[in-house]
Amino acid sequence: MHEIESELTRRLREPQPDPAAIRTLLDDTDHASRVAATRRLGRAEQRALYAAVDGALPLALADVVPPSVPDWTEVRHYGKNTLPVFTHFEKRFCRPRGEDAAKPGALYGFNFQTMAPVTGPGYFTAVEDPQRAEVLVDYRRVPDEHPPGWPEPRSNERGLSRFVYGFMVDTLRRVSEHVTIGSAARKGRDMGSWFVLVRED
Repeated sequence: MHEIESELTRRLREPQPDPAAIRTLLDDTDHASRVAATRRLGRAEQRALYAAVDGALPLALADVVPPSVPDWTEVRHYGKNTLPVFTHFEKRFCRPRGEDAAKPGALYGFNFQTMAPVTGPGYFTAVEDPQRAEVLVDYRRVPDEHPPGWPEPRSNERGLSRFVYGFMVDTLRRVSEHVTIGSAARKGRDMGSWFVLVRED
């Protein structure tokens, strides 16, 4: 596992990281190794990864929640962000009931992390970007329903949630079969903050 972690970091520190080589490295290992390797990545490596995969592979909602997963069933994505603290988290997605499994119009989700009791669950609606083959995670669109066992939705523009999720839209790009890299923007302005996600098998 340690060898994969080191190799991924090394490749992302190259002057021009090769997205195909990175994809192969991540596709050819197991889930635990993918999580360990991506959670080792710091700000510089995540920034480099986001730039390297720009336009390399299309990302659709069906890549985030595969068609084989039933509606209303949680899919966990294990994450590492570039914030100063509480860097490990999860984004949990589901396909709303009645959506086309192969090409859904939207996904629902929330953030599972240590400070959720204070900041709120950070609910969002994910949609495909109409301009590019990427996925937008829109915290301005809070779902009005959720699967059993998920926390109750609440606005991201009230209380402390406003400073964490308020007015935010993340952009997700595909890295490999299971891995995506995201960049956060608030009110349309890039925040210089990235996060990497690994979808569970």
